[in-house]
Amino acid sequence: MQKIISYPISIIYYLLFGFWLVLFHPIQWICLNLFGYNAHRWSVAVLNFFLVRSTHVLGTTYDVRGIENVPDNKPLIIVSNHQSLYDIPPFIWFLRKCHPKFISKKELGKGIPSVSFNLRHGGSALIDRKDPKQALPEIKRIGEYINQNNYSVVIFPEGTRSKTGVPKPFSVNGLKMLYKFAPDAYFLPVTINNSWKMTRFGQFPLGLGNRLEFIIHKPLKITDYSFDEIFEKTENVIKENIK
Repeated sequence: MQKIISYPISIIYYLLFGFWLVLFHPIQWICLNLFGYNAHRWSVAVLNFFLVRSTHVLGTTYDVRGIENVPDNKPLIIVSNHQSLYDIPPFIWFLRKCHPKFISKKELGKGIPSVSFNLRHGGSALIDRKDPKQALPEIKRIGEYINQNNYSVVIFPEGTRSKTGVPKPFSVNGLKMLYKFAPDAYFLPVTINNSWKMTRFGQFPLGLGNRLEFIIHKPLKITDYSFDEIFEKTENVIKENIK
């Protein structure tokens, strides 16, 4: 029954989703080219506010816990499990004070209004997962970038989304590069629950009435741990809180 009801509601949602992406594409361009980095950053944050709120049409609600655990004015490596595309706007909106950047596959860097522009011009890293010679220098660059500017980078070490909520093994390569080239940073583990239910039927229709949970755990300062220690602690606390 939910699937049948969801067809017309999903159409309304996608119309809203597309409207915001198209509207904010020129807004981003104007903010970046006329007013600079901070204006562009805020245009992206406001876009993602509207993207988050648009999901209320689907009956989606959000429970974001642990905001008080986010260090102020420190470089952060935000490490999270990954369940759907609906993981991303909440990071950009609810953690906007951290200047979140992303490590994303290079295919997303073109063809998507607003999204591709932000990935190309907002400081994120676009990588080719099949080409380490391209990917690793990009991850090094963004590690140095957040370290110098006290920004944050979001990384999903599972690599691909878990379509059932069951976590996949974490890859060490990207995290190891960030650990090495952002030595002043903190690892900030985040657990996401129920995001996969948004796409339980695929991209259309979408799931209805889901409560997405984001649990921000206590930060781990890189200088206090070896890489193996911080990797294990981060993976364990994320996965222990997946429902």
